Parts: sequence; structure tokens; C-alpha cells
Amino acid sequence: MDVIPPSPDYQSLREAALAHLARFATTRQSLRQMLQRRVRRWGVRAMRAGMFAEEVAMQEEACQSLIGQIVEEMEQLGAVDDAGFSRSKARNLTRSGRSRRAVQAHLQAKGVDGETVRQAVDESLGEAGEDRARQAELAAALVLARKRTVGPFHRADRPEKDRMKVLAIFARNGFSQDVAVKALAMDREEAEDLIIEFRSL
Repeated sequence: MDVIPPSPDYQSLREAALAHLARFATTRQSLRQMLQRRVRRWGVRAMRAGMFAEEVAMQEEACQSLIGQIVEEMEQLGAVDDAGFSRSKARNLTRSGRSRRAVQAHLQAKGVDGETVRQAVDESLGEAGEDRARQAELAAALVLARKRTVGPFHRADRPEKDRMKVLAIFARNGFSQDVAVKALAMDREEAEDLIIEFRSL
């Protein structure tokens, strides 16, 4: 019979949190989920080794308050910063061709609250409706156009893609039709310049 592994305690969970944060920028929720997965994996191993399910459940429950405490500590240390994470992620995602709407959805899926997401996106990409925000959105659409070789990045040796299908690509990626049409109408040099300008900000 396998030896029952020692149940997670404050020290082992804190070390796991620090090791994770040394490798990844993360949100409060993502850190909490990582620690909860660690506790669940322990529970599976403990039951395989013969621990009763009720005892495993009690130990797992006891770990929840430790996890909450560790997440709070990591935030106080500055190792977890949802707002900072969101600002950085917003800019990186936009630079990779994601729309403002897609960025917001991504951050909310990471467990960042709506107000923090809004503030971070506004700080990184400009407030909705501002020139800076419009330029960021257009630059992101151009990055997507380049990835899909459409619009200004269409290759002359390839047949032109159906316009409705191309617009659908932009719509699926969260871009408005106005932004998509504007991106598709630009000439290549102007498009490249805008991408370079946005990425250098």
C-alpha cells in the first residue's frame, strides 16, 4: 500500500505560490486556482493511498482558508497585482492582434473584476472613443490582417479572399465592422507604419 502523502500546510502552499509567481505573472484568481488544484491532486493521491474520502474532504476544506491567506499575503507583497497584470496583458494582447473587446473578455476570464479590467484597458489602450484607443484598435486589426494575409497584406500571387468571409474573421475576433473596413482599405506601407508606431509606445 502507498504511503499517504502529508497534507498540504501553510508552508508548502506558500512555497508553491512563490515558485509559481517566480515563473508566471498571474491574477489573484489564477493563483487561488493553482493552489486549489495542488490541494485536489494531494487529495487524489491520499485516497489512492487509503485515506478515507471524508478525511480528505476535511483536509481540503481546511486548506481553503490557508489559500485565501496566502493569496492576500502575495497581494500585499506586490507579487500579485491584478491591475498591473491587466495593463501589461492588455497591451500584449492588442499587439498580437486582439481587439479591445477580446482583451476585456480574456482578462475577465482570468478572474479580474470588471472595474479593474476597464481601468487597465483604458490606461494601456486609451479610453474608449479617444484617438489613442481608436489607433490601438486599428493597429490590432492590422496585426490580425497581417496574420491572415488580407487587406494591405494580401499577397499578389494568391486569389483575393471573399470580402464577407474576411469581415467575419474580424467580427469573430471582436472588431467592429468600421474598424475592419478601415484596416482592409489601408495601403501596406501605412499599415506597417501604424503597427510599428503602436508597438513602440
